[in-house]
Amino acid sequence: MLTLIAATSTNNALGKDNQLVWHLPDDFKRFKALTTGHYIILGRKTFESFPKPLPNRTHVIITRNKNYEAPEGCIVVSSLENAIEVCPKNEEIFIIGGGEIYKQSIDIADKVELTRVHTIVEADTFFPEVDPGKWKVVFEEFHPKDEKHAFDFTFLTFIKANPNS
Repeated sequence: MLTLIAATSTNNALGKDNQLVWHLPDDFKRFKALTTGHYIILGRKTFESFPKPLPNRTHVIITRNKNYEAPEGCIVVSSLENAIEVCPKNEEIFIIGGGEIYKQSIDIADKVELTRVHTIVEADTFFPEVDPGKWKVVFEEFHPKDEKHAFDFTFLTFIKANPNS
């Protein structure tokens, strides 16, 4: 199963200057809970935005740089297709960014785990539109802003409305 996981604003903003534009501890906890123990597919720039590889996950890094040297335990590939090929079959695989990788994978994904941050921010990277004709919400959980979270946000899980489309 191929799952896209992201946090986006109401205008589908993901980030600016290769950084997230908010700090939502509950979103980080959910991301960690869902992706730990799994293969995660990501672009090189997204990978380089982390201080170090995320623990207990196998990183599959997509880059056009044929000489790219990733840390031990990471797999480097040249395309989304190659990334999917190196992942185990019959397991949930997570695509964690960035914007270009999401655009390439939205039509072949089985599920989208989205944290919708209820704000509009300036950004240079965006998540593709989740077409309500192709996707249906199967889980929704609202979280109001509080002392640790500057914005209201909603956890949403989408699955393909018609798996054959």
